[in-house]
Amino acid sequence: MPSVFTWNVRVYYEDTDAGGIVYHANYLKFFERARTEWLRATGVDHQALKQQHDAALVVKSISTDYHAPAKLDDTLKLTLSIEKLGRASIVFLQQAWCGGTLLNTARVKIGCVDAALRPRALPDDLAARMRDA
Repeated sequence: MPSVFTWNVRVYYEDTDAGGIVYHANYLKFFERARTEWLRATGVDHQALKQQHDAALVVKSISTDYHAPAKLDDTLKLTLSIEKLGRASIVFLQQAWCGGTLLNTARVKIGCVDAALRPRALPDDLAARMRDA
């Protein structure tokens, strides 16, 4: 399977709760941004996918475990790797780290759909890029 992709993000005040700890749902936003940046790094953009292939990538399910808190002004290292590449879906393993401390682990299943939101196979060139990333 493909190697690990890394993308960094800083924790801003807006990402935290009143105690200065990253609000739990914001990890999902961080992971979404990392997946988008990974797609860009593999030469794919969401708009082109829609226009050229009548395809979109949507979240089907997420399982997440919180290990330790991130705090205001931390720089997080987000990692992403593909656990499983199916015909019409991808399962990503994503993690958030601060220094050597694992903060969050998520498994995110993404499905490929057409404009009517019906499942469809991943475009061949997209699947190839994912295998080679």
